[in-house]
Amino acid sequence: MENMPSGVARVVVSGVGAITSQGGTAEEFWEGVRTGRVAIRPVRGLPMDGYQTAIGGEVTATRKPAYAYTSHDGVREPSVDFALVAAEEALGASGLTPGVEIPAERWGVAYGTCNGGWRSAEHALRARAADEEPDWQRYALVPPQAGAEALGAAFGIKGPVLSVNTACASGAHAMAHALEVIRAGRADAMLVGGSDAFTETAFAGFSGLESLSAKPAAPYSRDRSGLSLGEGSGMFVLLSADAAARLGAPVLAEVLGYGLSADGYHPTAPHPEGEGAARAIRAALASAGLAPEDVRYVNGHGTGTPKNDSAESGAVRLALGEAAEKTALSSTKSMVGHLLGAAGAVEGIATVLALRDQIAPPTAGFTETDPQCGLDPIPGTGRPMDLDVALSNNFAFGGANATVAYARPGALFEGPADEDHDDVVVTGFSALTAAGDGAEALWQAFEAGTRPGADEDGLRVARAVFDPEAAGTRKERRRMDRISQLAIAACRAALEHAGVTGDDERAATGVVLGTGIGPVESNERFFLPLLTDGPAAGNPGVFPNTVYNAAAGQVAMALGVKGPTSTLTSGHAAGAAAIGVAHDLLRSGRADRILVPAVDAFSPGALDGYRTLPLFGSRSAADYTLTEGGIALVLERAGAARERGATVHAVVRSHATASDAAGVGRWDPAGDGLERAMRAALADAGIAPGELAEVWANAAGLTPVDQPEAAALDRLLDGADVPVRTPKRSLGEPVGAGAQLAAVLAIGSWQHGPSRGDALINSSSLGGTHTSIVLSPAPTSRTESAR
Repeated sequence: MENMPSGVARVVVSGVGAITSQGGTAEEFWEGVRTGRVAIRPVRGLPMDGYQTAIGGEVTATRKPAYAYTSHDGVREPSVDFALVAAEEALGASGLTPGVEIPAERWGVAYGTCNGGWRSAEHALRARAADEEPDWQRYALVPPQAGAEALGAAFGIKGPVLSVNTACASGAHAMAHALEVIRAGRADAMLVGGSDAFTETAFAGFSGLESLSAKPAAPYSRDRSGLSLGEGSGMFVLLSADAAARLGAPVLAEVLGYGLSADGYHPTAPHPEGEGAARAIRAALASAGLAPEDVRYVNGHGTGTPKNDSAESGAVRLALGEAAEKTALSSTKSMVGHLLGAAGAVEGIATVLALRDQIAPPTAGFTETDPQCGLDPIPGTGRPMDLDVALSNNFAFGGANATVAYARPGALFEGPADEDHDDVVVTGFSALTAAGDGAEALWQAFEAGTRPGADEDGLRVARAVFDPEAAGTRKERRRMDRISQLAIAACRAALEHAGVTGDDERAATGVVLGTGIGPVESNERFFLPLLTDGPAAGNPGVFPNTVYNAAAGQVAMALGVKGPTSTLTSGHAAGAAAIGVAHDLLRSGRADRILVPAVDAFSPGALDGYRTLPLFGSRSAADYTLTEGGIALVLERAGAARERGATVHAVVRSHATASDAAGVGRWDPAGDGLERAMRAALADAGIAPGELAEVWANAAGLTPVDQPEAAALDRLLDGADVPVRTPKRSLGEPVGAGAQLAAVLAIGSWQHGPSRGDALINSSSLGGTHTSIVLSPAPTSRTESAR
């Protein structure tokens, strides 16, 4: 790969780790799948009565992680345990220790999961149903970001930490976002992967959809009858190639590129011809500089369901053309089951080790060719092949598609072209909040110091005000939860504000969504009936909304947006993480335009979780308001905005994320992580702290969280006369939408106020992950009044 252009940073895999039903290491996993051994068997760890099947790819290895992320062993989250065990192996294989060879601040985490800590939520809800008080740590482990922050704290990682939730494509999306972090120079090393554990919700949900097979899944076979669920984790250590060479670190493979797309078709079924998936494959080839004939092996999504397997086979044919008939397409799910959010990571490891050993793994259990599939599934056992490059496919509920391209070390290929970097601008926005419908209502409430909301059993809560008809007709809304309705209504208004009205423009638009607590409403609606009436009570119409990216999928379907899609769940900093990911996708030319909504809505269980956490039951939260919100930005490459004559409202100059590495639900009282994030964002934008026009702070009325930020700002500004705005202290904390709230208000301040200048926006999770964004006024005077 010596001839890769110097303008594109090379990224390599230096170590891998896995825990699956094949065993507790990556090599045990690889030995099992390489030889075609099926490790799908009767499940022992969950009661299995009432489900469509009693088998799955269950983890039986018992090794516990070295890091204690809770205060006692009685409260553990298996998905976090799996991730930590796999990460220990991956780091050991790389020979690196964060903070030793590479500074801790130059390490990051990208963690993919479908269900996050939902097993912990099931324990808490079951306890509540029995009139028992759940341990508060159960609630702290529910958000997906808890797993990401546990990984960061376990290994002292202080760079960017983010959690990615695109259902069954989460692990692949984590790889894509980690690649961008390293290529953008924000980290030299990333701990990347995915993890999921069995839940009652998943078994009941897939049973309700009649998607589970009574025998181990047989992907691509004519007589396939459904999928097998699995659990476990896969983790990678990614390094910049320069760092790997400097340190003499092992190199297993190179990550060449990736492709992301949205189907915009159906909540659970793929596009029948695989049109959306084909776009993801083509994008991966283009980003990697590969031609279809370069690909001889694809590690397939291959779930074993009739619709998914035929759609994927069609997608491979659409993307590779005539070369597809000479390309092998196999599924390791046939041997470990579908690991949901961990699938992209574990199957990525299979792809990397296939390149290392020059053996393509098989599809176990394959019987007879289905003409609707028809490509070579490598039946039986692994096949020796000369492999320079290979693809890994992962497709998900909500139509989120991902393909990652890997290459063996030393393989020669043309390589991707230099990325065409461009400024990223804001061309549209909308706000649905407790202040009312529209950005102007939000601005007026901020200026007046309005404090919305009312007491709800000891917690002040404010509900978003919006017209449900903006999300669709009554019939269209029938299977939408509140978070999806907020997302669609906010995105529709933002697109209209941006002047994006044509079908072609919408189809070329992506959607990257941030949510702090996600679809808790739908999860409760699905799970609570199971407690009294068993698995058969699970509503198959509700189950598709239980995944975190369901709202983004609903946006894609309702508005016809089919570009790159992803969902970020970095707690109360989720919206900021979504802005950062969208910014990087646009800067690297992955899209011309991306919708970036941040949405959160409250259910009884979600509010119960907040009340149970000690932080919210203390006097320090007396002035704190939780508020719903749906706030959306339209981000666009500046060149694309100019070409269509769009009004530019702001420029996203830079962003930076840093972690305290303090643990689940903990943060640095001195504000060190936030200070590093602010300084990095300002340095990237070329702005001195004293040159700022204003700071839009994270402060929301939680004293233990607000004080570290105040200390960090004192050090950063060092006496400079820079106004610090604290809108959330009056308007409330919109959970994951804080960055979008501040961005809309910053634009409002330029339009309504006497001054215009660079603004710094801060967002922090409650686990010490901090993102700072620099937003600047548009370089022209063309603006519109806030809506």
